[in-house]
Order: sequence, then C-alpha cells, then structure tokens
Amino acid sequence: MSDKKMPPQVGGNERQRDIYIAGARAKKPLIPISFPEMEKAVSKKIPLRAYAYIAGGAGNEESVKSNRSDFSRWRIIPRMLRDVSNRDTSVELFGKKLTSPFLLSPIGVLELAHPQADLAVAKAAAANDVPMIFSNQASRSMEECSDAMGDSDRWFQLYWSKSDDLVASLVKRAENCGCKAIVVTLDTTMLGWRTRDLDLAYLPFMEGKGIAQYTSDPVFLKMLDEPMEQTASGPINAAAIKTLIKMTKAFPGSFIQNLRSGLPRKAVQKFIQIYSRPSLTWENLEYLRGITGLPILLKGILHRDDARRALEYGVDGIIVSNHGGRQVDGSISSIAALPDIAEAVDGKIPVLLDSGIRGGADVFKALALGATAVCIGRPYVYGLALAGEAGVDEVLKNLQADFELTMGLSGCKSVSEIKRECLVRA
Repeated sequence: MSDKKMPPQVGGNERQRDIYIAGARAKKPLIPISFPEMEKAVSKKIPLRAYAYIAGGAGNEESVKSNRSDFSRWRIIPRMLRDVSNRDTSVELFGKKLTSPFLLSPIGVLELAHPQADLAVAKAAAANDVPMIFSNQASRSMEECSDAMGDSDRWFQLYWSKSDDLVASLVKRAENCGCKAIVVTLDTTMLGWRTRDLDLAYLPFMEGKGIAQYTSDPVFLKMLDEPMEQTASGPINAAAIKTLIKMTKAFPGSFIQNLRSGLPRKAVQKFIQIYSRPSLTWENLEYLRGITGLPILLKGILHRDDARRALEYGVDGIIVSNHGGRQVDGSISSIAALPDIAEAVDGKIPVLLDSGIRGGADVFKALALGATAVCIGRPYVYGLALAGEAGVDEVLKNLQADFELTMGLSGCKSVSEIKRECLVRA
C-alpha cells in the first residue's frame, strides 16, 4: 500500500458545524447543498445549449430517471449502540489508500460549465485526495491537469479511436503523466439519441470544444496532413462563420495562423471521423494489454456475462455504468445492475459504480451492494459551473461529510463494515 501522505479530512460533524457557524454570521454555503437546488441554479446560470448537453440523456431520459429512482428500491437498516465515535472512510484501490471511496467520472467538454474546465476540477480533486479520471474529450490536456495535481492519483479514460496509433499515443501520454490506470469506455462507440442536443442542433465538438487531448497529440496532428473524407457542407452564412471562429479560437496557437492554415476545421473533421470504433470487440483488449502495464478497467459493463468475460480477458477492474443515462434510453440502471456483477466478479477485481450518485446514502448503498468505490459525475460539474474550483471543492467536501455521517448513523465505523445485510429491499 502506498504511504502517500493524505490530506486531513474534515469529518461530517465538523463540516456541519462550520456551515452552521458561518450561518450565524449570515453567510450561506457557496453552492446549494441539495442536488435538485444545485441543478436548478445551474440551469439559470449557464447557456441553454451548455445545460442541455450536461444535464440531458438519451431519448425520453428514462435511464437518467431510473439511475436515481432505483436507489429507492433499497433501504438502509441502521444499527444502534455501536461505538462509531471514530469513523474511517478510507478504501484501498490498486494498492493506493484513499481517504474516501470517491473518484471523479470522466466528463467531457467541461468548458461548457466553466472557463477553467478540467484544470479547476484537477486542483479540487487533488486537494481532497479524490482521483480524477481524465476525460478523453477534455477541454484541457492531460499534461496541463497532471502538472496541477502533483502526486495525487489520476487515471485516464480511453475512447478507442479508429486509429490504433492514436490509441497507443494517448496511452503513452497517460503513462508519462503519471496516470495510474486506463479506463476504456465501451458504451459510446456511437452517440446515443440525445434529444435535448438534437432539438437545439448542437454538438460542442463541431465548435472545436472538448478535443484538447487530440489537438495536443502528435499522432493526431500528423493525421491532419492526410486527405480528408468528404463531408456534407451547407451554405456559408453568419452562423457558419461564427462556428469557424470558435473552432479557430479553440485550436492551440495563433488565431491568425490557425485561420490561414485551416487546421482547426481539419481537426474537427478528423475527430468526428475517427473518435470511436463501433467494430471494437473483446479481442482488441489484447492490443491494449500489449502496450501498457497499467491496470485496465472497463467502463459501461451492465451484464453479469460481460463481467465474467472481462475476468477471462484479464481485465483489472470494472466500472458499472450506463453513461449517466446518455446512451441507451430505457437501459437497466447502474445500481440495479451492480449486485449481479459484484456476484459474478466475486471479489476477484474491484467493481466501481458510476451513474446516479447524488448523496451519502447512495454511496452507502452502492458499497453495501458490492462496489469498491463510486464515481461522481454531474454533481461536480454543477459545482464547477456555479463556482469553479471552489464549487467542485464544496461538492466533494459535502459528499464526503454526508457519506461519513450516513455510515456512522447506520452503525458502521469503517467501510469494511458496510455489508449487504445493511440493506433491505423496499
């Protein structure tokens, strides 16, 4: 286990005390404590297109709803007269001890929420000893974020491109940046039918947003010299010119030089053409294992047979996820899929849960149902949108405090005591 010095954690009691003491001086929390109120505040603060992209899901958004409602199918059974005066929320993951069972899910195009984007999140994650999974669709490069995190833990999410050379380059860069694991996202080989974005006819990548990992990659930049596939184009109007200006500003380097070279437009076109590979199969995992010694996790597993197959292929971990409900409308929720997958894995590799976590009780239930840790998504993005780095910091401190209190009030003094018998079906 790593002997890395962990930052001091503010307990749940202390967190509440600080908030109430500040309230006595007429100072309210920086951001709303409750998730619904936070979401409401964000919807009023950022542009509609940005909010739709962040908050929206696939189709009628049934999967977004079930990710939340299915947590209610389980109830916590608090136990009394147990000494919980000292509570330990730490967990061990791939030989690293973390102060709490939280990671930050990879979420792309964070510049839609705040100009500091991934960089602000990286700083807040490091300050709270919460590993950040760098998004493949980031607004800031992995190198920039790594520099801001010091020796704090970070992982890298991989969208498997149509180019294996690009895959290898991204993985090598992640290794050089000190990333401790590679997370292969499996459920986005094509974009889901996202109705909010379609109604607004808006995809941020068309403006050059969210492709910083590509425009900072030497293999991708070399690909811009290759002949481009012909794509449909419409009349040049004011909106088209505005889009060109945005993608030119998003591309690294001088605006004038970028405009003359046409590279920003080529980068967007190339990204759209190659970013994912629908033909991806289990056999491709052998290639990834051959180019990295880092732990490999598969994100998007929802079926027990896929979990068993992951074990057969030597995968090091699983992230149970339906992509926050953004890919398949009406799919099984992550929390509903978790028990079967945990049973299939039988403790051989870590199982993490992504999608739907909104509070400490959700974390407790996920751990009781077999998760080693959980990944936080929209809550930290909303904190970013409302108050930048400080907003993300608040979200993480509040979630840690909420979980610690829930654990203690349920009669558990450590994560190891959170078992299946702590829950009952509603």
